[in-house]
Amino acid sequence: MKVISKLLAATTALGMATGAFAADMTLKFGHVGAPGSLFEATVDNFAACVNGAMGDKVEVQTFGSSQLGKDKELLQKLKLGQVDFSLPSSVMSSVDDAFGIFEMPYIISDRDHMRRVQGAMMDTFQNAANENGYHIVGLAENGFRNITNNVRPINLPADLEGVKLRTPNGVWRLKMFQEYGANPTPMAFSDVFTALQTGVIDGQENPYAQIASAKFQEVQKYLSVTGHVYTPAYILMSKRKFDGLDAEVQAGLTDCASQTQDFTYEKAAELEASLLKVIEDAGVEVNTADKQAFIDASAPIYKQFADEVDGGQEMIDTVLGLGASG
Repeated sequence: MKVISKLLAATTALGMATGAFAADMTLKFGHVGAPGSLFEATVDNFAACVNGAMGDKVEVQTFGSSQLGKDKELLQKLKLGQVDFSLPSSVMSSVDDAFGIFEMPYIISDRDHMRRVQGAMMDTFQNAANENGYHIVGLAENGFRNITNNVRPINLPADLEGVKLRTPNGVWRLKMFQEYGANPTPMAFSDVFTALQTGVIDGQENPYAQIASAKFQEVQKYLSVTGHVYTPAYILMSKRKFDGLDAEVQAGLTDCASQTQDFTYEKAAELEASLLKVIEDAGVEVNTADKQAFIDASAPIYKQFADEVDGGQEMIDTVLGLGASG
């Protein structure tokens, strides 16, 4: 019986191994999200969709927590063919100025507004991605961003004066917080917890899902609900890789990305409610900022974007117009 059991176990293991490598093509998806993050949920959902729909043709393998690199490294690895997918967000504004539109404070009011912007302007973003060697398979979400820090509650922009605040590697976020009076410091997401813990920086700004999954509530005293920026995330491939896939695979990936966006929006809305309580229960003091004061203080950033980015004012007017029509 022992021999038979061993043979059965070996056969089962062989079958599992064979199944794992049965797909014609294995694609690696690297991202920076921690366990329990919206990024992880998004990527896992996309992989499950692809693997279920196209298991014989394509298998997507997922690697979170910056295992395959930080955001900028992943963008480079896409072009080198070392990674097949990544999920960048704010960093895309450093790829092309067009993505900087989502760095404008309070320009996106809610997810329905974001869908209207996507419907009207996706060609603009896809063209910008293509010109830089990338292809957007679909959109997901990073979310509405709020500020945590160890100095004081942030109610007005003036409260940010001198606060050492981590920002992502995007030029417009940097400019925005400089305008508010903070001392912004671009830093990779994976380095933020230690920097907060050791006092290298005072604070950071992220959606609740990123704050809670990275456990920033363990090393921050204050959470100020500002909702200052809504950032989409991009299911991204290199253009060369995507263009080299057959039409059926391209269509399957695009369809799964669309389904994943629906999933992500529902999941994000759930997490917004549940994770605020997680952060509060950790002893973080929560206040709701004066959003109108931040909107008023944001006018110079809009002007700078309009002046410096080709077609910037037109993009601003289009996005704001789509919000008003909702």
